[in-house]
Amino acid sequence: MRISQLDGRRVALWGWGREGRAAYRALRAALPEQTLTLFCSHDEAADARGLGDARLLIETAASAERLGAFEFVIKSPGISPYRAEAVAAVEQGARLLGGTALWFGEHADARTVCVTGTKGKSTTTSLLAHLLRAGGHRTALAGNIGLPLLELMAPSPPPEFWAIELSSYQTGDVAAGGVRPEVAVALNVFPEHLDWHGSHARYVEDKLRLLTDARPRTAVLNANDATLAALQLPDSRVLWFGREDGWHLRGDLLYRGDAQVMDTASLPLPGRHNRGNLCAVLTAIEALGLDAAPLAAHAAGFRPLPHRLQTLGTRDGLTYVNDSISTTPHASLAALDCYAGRRIAILVGGHDRGVDWGAFADAMRRQAPLAIVTLGENGPRIHELLAPLAAQSDFRLSAARDLADAVAQARAVLAGDGVVLLSPGAPSFGPYRDYVARGRHFAELAGFDPDAISAIPGLGVA
Repeated sequence: MRISQLDGRRVALWGWGREGRAAYRALRAALPEQTLTLFCSHDEAADARGLGDARLLIETAASAERLGAFEFVIKSPGISPYRAEAVAAVEQGARLLGGTALWFGEHADARTVCVTGTKGKSTTTSLLAHLLRAGGHRTALAGNIGLPLLELMAPSPPPEFWAIELSSYQTGDVAAGGVRPEVAVALNVFPEHLDWHGSHARYVEDKLRLLTDARPRTAVLNANDATLAALQLPDSRVLWFGREDGWHLRGDLLYRGDAQVMDTASLPLPGRHNRGNLCAVLTAIEALGLDAAPLAAHAAGFRPLPHRLQTLGTRDGLTYVNDSISTTPHASLAALDCYAGRRIAILVGGHDRGVDWGAFADAMRRQAPLAIVTLGENGPRIHELLAPLAAQSDFRLSAARDLADAVAQARAVLAGDGVVLLSPGAPSFGPYRDYVARGRHFAELAGFDPDAISAIPGLGVA
């Protein structure tokens, strides 16, 4: 889908977050005379009116009837196409698109590496850009990681490669853009975003659309993920990582086939899963036709991303770790694994999307931390699930009113020795706008400067 194809058509924007504003700027730059309609909240409407654009009509009620009056609705990623009004609008003839589709339509010749997965996709995408740049290749880092693709329409000079993170909200838009990505990387598939997708089955289907619908020229897949291992992709060359004939780990040692390449134990990649994702990055680099082995050592210079197993520092004998981006129980388990053997108080809970915490509870039967503090909307449900286990084990279970109370409880139980680990396993919605705001508040409560810990290194083109 090219932006020029929207010329003279009935076009609406739905949402006015960063993605929505980027879509507006891209459309207005290409179609300066076209009337556009924006559907947004009352608070956002005031900001949009401040643009002084007489050809931007603003409405605050995105009903099915109104949405259905448009031929194209460019929606922000957080708006589910499975909402009743969205489904009804499509039935009336509206076509829903995301900004990702528009970007791909305008960049048919771009050498793109798209990365998705329930866990680890941001670090993987950033590490990919880091290694490509270390090899002397001008590379763009954008997408769901914090910089909408539409904010990088025509960088000059253009990058040689694009490292693009895609959430399950965006994977379908790649195919809608009408362009096959050069490489698509899929790391893993766990239950996530069930409120947006409506069911786990539909989440998996949507997540995998980057592979099944977009038909990448090369698919880089995790051989240790059962869902990915079962895929049949007849239109793509498939390269596996985590398998002994490719890039894989043997303990902490990195191998390419039978050749040992390096020891990963000291790399600034917290958690074995992140060191495993180095294998995904190196496989993707090979898929681009480059020699990956000489670039592997440059992982030592990688700067970890904020809010992802981020060690903030130590105060009064306690180490504070900010894993606010953790929105699944699987992510919380991975975080606990990183600090095995330490005295840990983990803070879990947040927005309730109906995700099953059974696997987390089963893991607590085998190796529980010193303490688990529950909080948030789904905190009571998690607490109820874990209470029988706590009664039969030696881990301490408590409930907190909010994050400040949770941090205070963790401090008390650790008594000056251990790790306060924020790895909620749930979204932040409710008390916080997003995981960044939650992580910043945690940093403040721990006594650290939230501004100093929040910048994402490497965004844009370099």
